[in-house]
Amino acid sequence: MTRPRPMSGFPEWLPQQRMIEQRVIDSLRNTFELHGFAPIETRAVEPLDQLLRKGETDKEIYTLRRLQGEESEAGPGLGLHFDLTVPFARYVLENAGKLQFPLRRYQIQKAWRGERPQEGRYREFCQADIDVVGVDSLPFHHEAELPLVMLEALGSLPIPPVVVHANNRKLAEGFYRGLGIEDPAAVLRSVDKLDKIGAAGVKALLLGDGLTDAQADACLALAEIVTEDGSFADRVRALGVKHELLDEGIEQLTRVVETARAVTPGLVLADLRIARGLDYYTGTVYESVLVGHEGLGSICSGGRYDTLASAGDTTYPGVGLSIGVTRLVSRLFGQNLLQISRQVPTCVLVALPDEESRPACNAIAAALRRRGIASEVAPDPVKYGRQIRYADRRGIPYVWFTDGVRDIRSGEQVPADPDTWSPAAADLYPAISAAD
Repeated sequence: MTRPRPMSGFPEWLPQQRMIEQRVIDSLRNTFELHGFAPIETRAVEPLDQLLRKGETDKEIYTLRRLQGEESEAGPGLGLHFDLTVPFARYVLENAGKLQFPLRRYQIQKAWRGERPQEGRYREFCQADIDVVGVDSLPFHHEAELPLVMLEALGSLPIPPVVVHANNRKLAEGFYRGLGIEDPAAVLRSVDKLDKIGAAGVKALLLGDGLTDAQADACLALAEIVTEDGSFADRVRALGVKHELLDEGIEQLTRVVETARAVTPGLVLADLRIARGLDYYTGTVYESVLVGHEGLGSICSGGRYDTLASAGDTTYPGVGLSIGVTRLVSRLFGQNLLQISRQVPTCVLVALPDEESRPACNAIAAALRRRGIASEVAPDPVKYGRQIRYADRRGIPYVWFTDGVRDIRSGEQVPADPDTWSPAAADLYPAISAAD
């Protein structure tokens, strides 16, 4: 049989990498639940018309059909979801009568997107989303709350600091309308490409959209403003543009930045180049970068949306953020930024003196497991030195012998009873840490 080749864009982690990913997910989940977010999971597939209904319509969506399916079964077509936001909007509408609002939801799940694979971008990936959704209205303070929750979740991990860059769509749209621009959405989509094509490329797009040279220069001047506090407001007003929507956006972004500065100074910036090209954002928008790894792009993004989900006269406005878990951990793996204390969950290897002793050794391991201590019995009754080396190669810290348990790192051995002995707290579970 020919050796199989890896499939580009569909990552498969080694056991120790998968344990790191799970620790990252556990840390995110724990923080989300501390803040009162409840878990949900949505189906992997959605009708194609729903996937294409909101925001960008040029996603390379993976369609779904049965290999031997009849043509009559095709219907409107199904596709794998490319993010968790559009399925969540459908989920809210379907279950509105059973949900309590404001709904605080988190969702950690895979998604699929048929784009060109590269570092940090995959065709199959895991996302972690949090959203707060209300009925007909949602207080603004949630727009200041969510980046702080995400910073707390990511800050609990031994990774480089994460900085959130925030803007406000009202500020941007109000500024553009104050310049006399009739299609602010087109300008937002062009400005969203600044990091990819640079100021000259964006200016060419703006001129192509019908803007004058002065209007294009003003849009680029706005995008250059970045501050750690509310001082961005004076720099915006110095550009001489006036509009009621601009004033509202300035006031809201000031509250977001100043609220964060009181808690985590320097970690939430007002960055007026942040546009988020998706059409459904209506208020604060966020993008986040890993300090020292800015080339990876945003690892956490989102914003306020007022019309993503609606039924008749009822709307479900919300604000949400999404972490690209696979995007984040792939960089951590690629740069060897994280390590895990052992390659397996096992804390104790029960040594096997001979095959006849296996039932007794199984009983010891079972007694340890009942008390939450991950244990396994040695696979073969080889010499104890080889069994110790087996444990050492896997990072298993303890080996249990008939006359006691040994910490193989120090060589210290003590008499022990499997019904009462406990390892050091730091050894109970594999721990992730920053690489040396």
